[in-house]
Amino acid sequence: MEKTVSASDRPEQPGRRRVLGFLVGSGVMASFVSFVYPILSFVLPPQSGELDADTVAAKVNELAANSAKIFRMGNRPGILVRTADGDYRAFSAVCTHLNCTVQYRQREHDIWCACHNGVYNLQGAVVSGPPPKPLEQFEVHARGQDLVVTRESRT
Repeated sequence: MEKTVSASDRPEQPGRRRVLGFLVGSGVMASFVSFVYPILSFVLPPQSGELDADTVAAKVNELAANSAKIFRMGNRPGILVRTADGDYRAFSAVCTHLNCTVQYRQREHDIWCACHNGVYNLQGAVVSGPPPKPLEQFEVHARGQDLVVTRESRT
């Protein structure tokens, strides 16, 4: 008696099985990564782009008395204020209440957050409104024709 071999009785070629396993496995792995990556990027904080180095905020004669300028300090804005008597002061321009950007008001001689009407004096202290803490203050130095802002050294 002659034995007939049907297509279902033939052993599958190992090459096809390996390719199919690779495709299914890589699809499962890609799905897993697409679920896990957003969760990890949300949970783990990004690298801070903060600069501990000096930042040039303006030129020496760029600001008139009783005026201010927003500048970039790392990945956050800073504010450089030239007071009515000509002194320079620099602060973080991020309100300590809800991280809105603050601005200088010439008439009132203060720093104001428009989001919730928070007011800071020219020392960075809270005068009124909801901000819970004073603004972070920076040091200002003239270096040649540049006004350089640095973080205060904490000793």
